[in-house]
Amino acid sequence: MPTLLVFGARNLGRVLASEFAADGWRVAGVARSEKTIRVLTEDVPGAVGVIADASKPADLERVFHDVGDVDLIVNAITTTPTFGGPIHEAPADALAPYSGELLPAIFNVLRLSGRVLVERGGGTLIQVTGGSARRGNPGRGPWAAAAFATRALVQAQAAELREHNVHVALLIVDAVIESEKTAKWLEEEPPEKSASMQEVADAVKYLHSQSPRGWTHELQLTPSLERWVP
Repeated sequence: MPTLLVFGARNLGRVLASEFAADGWRVAGVARSEKTIRVLTEDVPGAVGVIADASKPADLERVFHDVGDVDLIVNAITTTPTFGGPIHEAPADALAPYSGELLPAIFNVLRLSGRVLVERGGGTLIQVTGGSARRGNPGRGPWAAAAFATRALVQAQAAELREHNVHVALLIVDAVIESEKTAKWLEEEPPEKSASMQEVADAVKYLHSQSPRGWTHELQLTPSLERWVP
């Protein structure tokens, strides 16, 4: 039975676990909150839930030890933006939540996941991020700085691990994703203005299904009514 391990099990991660479990996969989810893990295991019978902080290497070592063999790893951790506005109006510590917390956590997941998959002789590692990985939008400079850095890390790792039969891909969701958190933002918007978690899950399945003869290393999902900049 193949195994999915997803970091960030609250929203998208929980849907991914549910989708893969329905397909007969063994699934495991990681989150910092006990409540998030409780909801995951209640919603997805049989799911393995692990409380851990991805910014702490020892926590991640424990996650991989407890979960065991994995075929697909998805990193969907994120943070809530703490500053929105022009860079010249930003406080001196505006980068801290991204460069000091989120980016180190992403780096830890990538490096340890890569090591685990190389040791097992193959697998898929998917990093989920937003449209800011491709462009710095006004008012989102600090967020984009971390997203750009994430893209660079994934590009480097994709090239490093190809010869080890490890497929590394960046999944850019260039949209607001429907969730309880974003419901108020989207209540008067048409469906084509946002992305659904189901569509993101389908993209993850597509990436994992690819043959080594045709791997996609960067995939961008953009709803038809989203403002799109190439």
